[in-house]
Amino acid sequence: MKDSGTAVEDALGLAEAIARGDLTAGDAMARARDRARAVADLGAVCRTMPEDPAAAEDGPFRGVPLLVKDLGGPFRGIPMRAGSAALARMKGTSDSDLARRFRAAGFRPFGATTVPEFGLALASEPATGPVCRHPFDPGLSPGGSSGGSAAAVAAGIVPLAHATDAGGSIRVPAACCGLVGLKPSRGAVPAGPGFGNHLGGIATEFAVTRTVRDARALWPLLTGDARGLSAVPAQLPRAGALRIGVVSDARGIATERAGAVRTAARLLEGAGHALTDIPAAGLSAIRRAAARLFGRIVAVNMAALVAQGLDASLTEPLTQAFVESGQGMTATDLWAAQEAAATAAYTLWSLFDRVDVLLTPMLASAPLPVGSFPMDHRDPATQLERMDGFAPFAALANVTGAPALTLPVGADRDGMPLPVQLIAPLGGDLRLLALAATIEAAGGWNHPFPLFGGMA
Repeated sequence: MKDSGTAVEDALGLAEAIARGDLTAGDAMARARDRARAVADLGAVCRTMPEDPAAAEDGPFRGVPLLVKDLGGPFRGIPMRAGSAALARMKGTSDSDLARRFRAAGFRPFGATTVPEFGLALASEPATGPVCRHPFDPGLSPGGSSGGSAAAVAAGIVPLAHATDAGGSIRVPAACCGLVGLKPSRGAVPAGPGFGNHLGGIATEFAVTRTVRDARALWPLLTGDARGLSAVPAQLPRAGALRIGVVSDARGIATERAGAVRTAARLLEGAGHALTDIPAAGLSAIRRAAARLFGRIVAVNMAALVAQGLDASLTEPLTQAFVESGQGMTATDLWAAQEAAATAAYTLWSLFDRVDVLLTPMLASAPLPVGSFPMDHRDPATQLERMDGFAPFAALANVTGAPALTLPVGADRDGMPLPVQLIAPLGGDLRLLALAATIEAAGGWNHPFPLFGGMA
C-alpha cells in the first residue's frame, strides 16, 4: 500500500487519493472497516456485510466506501430493517433507483447505520440495538433518525453516508455532528421502484457529508428523472445579491444557537447579500400546521404497514401507539391536516416573493443526552412535541417540499457545532449549496476526527 500521508478531508479527496495511487479502493475499504471496529462502542453501524464482488471502482468517487441508513433504499446485499425486530428477516435482495445511482457514482456500500425504530425519534436508540452515541461525547445523542450515518461520518468511518429525511432526519443529525445535511426539493431524488411518494411525499433521500463540495458533487449524480418521476430543476444561484430572510428571534432557542444565525447572516451580508428580518412569530402558524401533518402522516403510514402484514406486536410501545393512532384516524382528520399544510405551503411560497432564501436556527439546543427520546411509552403527542421543540423549523421544509440545508458556523463553549439552516423555494437546491459554500469558506468549524482516524 502506497500512502502519501496527505490528509484526506472528504469523499472527493479520498477519490483523488485513489486516482493518484496513494491507496487503492480495497485499501480504503479495509480502513473504513478497521475504523468501524475501532469505534464500535459508538453504535453508529448496526451491521456490516460482505462486499459485492461486482462493485465498481470507477465513476467520480472511484470506490469510496459507503454506509447506508437502515431505513430507505433499499441497497442490494444490505438488509433494511428500520431498526425493528418486526423486519428482522428482511434480506436486501434489490437496489432502489437511488442505490443504483450511488453505485454508478463509484461508491461501495458495505454496511448499515443505526436508526430509531421506523425513524420515530430524533435519536437513534432502537430496542434491537445498538444505542448510537455522539462521537464527541458518548453521553450525548448524535440525533436521528439518520443518527448512525451522521455519527459514522463525524467519527471518520466514512467520508459521507446515505441518509433520509421526513421531518429533519438528515438535517438534525448533521447539525448535531458538525456536518452538511441537504434535504433536496420534493421530486428531485428518484424514489423508485416501489418506493414512490413515501410518507405522502414528505420523505426524501440524500446524504450527510463533511464538506459542501461533496454535497455539490453528489447533486447531479443522485438527482433527476427516473421511472417517470418528474424531477425538479435545480435553480442556479441568482446573479448578484440574494435577499436573505433572517429568523433570529425565535423563542426557545439557546443563546449561542440564535447567535449562530446572526453570525451566518453577517457572513452572507459580507459576501454582498441583502438581509431582511423575518419575525419568527409570523412563521408560527405554518410551523404548527407542518408539525401536525407530519404526525398524522407518520401514524397513517404505520397503520398502512400493519394492514400490509407488519406484525405490530414485535414493535416498540411507541410504534404500537402510532399504529393505533393511525388506525383510529378519520379521513376528515387527515384531510384537515392536509388542508392546513397546503395553506402553510402557500404562505411559505408567498414569503419567497419577498426573500430568496430563509435563514433559521436548526436546533434549539446543544445535542441532547442519550435517552432524551425514549420509545418505551405510548404517547405519540409527547414524542412529536419533543421533536418539534428540539428542531422547530425542520418539518416545515418536508411538508412544503422546499429544499433545506444545515451546516455549522462554529463551535459553542463546549466544542459542539453551532448549526444554522437555509431554506429555499422548490428547486433552489443549488442556491443553498452556493450560499453554504460561502459560509463554509469562513472556516468556522473543523472536524475533530480525521477520516479513518488519520490517513498516515
